[in-house]
Amino acid sequence: VQLQASGGGLVQAGGSLRLSCVASGRTFSSYAMGWFRQAPGKEREFVLARSGGSTYYADSVKGRFTISRDNAKNTVYLQMNNLKPEDTAVYYCAAVKVYTYYSGSYYYASSNYDYWGQGTQVTVSS
Repeated sequence: VQLQASGGGLVQAGGSLRLSCVASGRTFSSYAMGWFRQAPGKEREFVLARSGGSTYYADSVKGRFTISRDNAKNTVYLQMNNLKPEDTAVYYCAAVKVYTYYSGSYYYASSNYDYWGQGTQVTVSS
């Protein structure tokens, strides 16, 4: 599976952006999809993930970010609203093959993901 993320850019605080992540391959629906981000000088951190009908969020983005997917287009979206300067980071999409039920905490760990996109820069100005 190859992932291609896009949609990043510069936005003012309070604004919105939608990131897209297009996946290659025919088994997209069998993968859970996640978004992570990495700010300069910081470790990569979990943002949110979608597996089946369940969505898992980092506390810092609850109520502001949502994830959706279109399996027909092999695409997952990250809608980011009410952006804050602290949301500035490179955003990465990631995919993990789902073989069984995993608890929510499984998706928080970047090490559990099998495939990664190249990242897209999001910059929020104050």
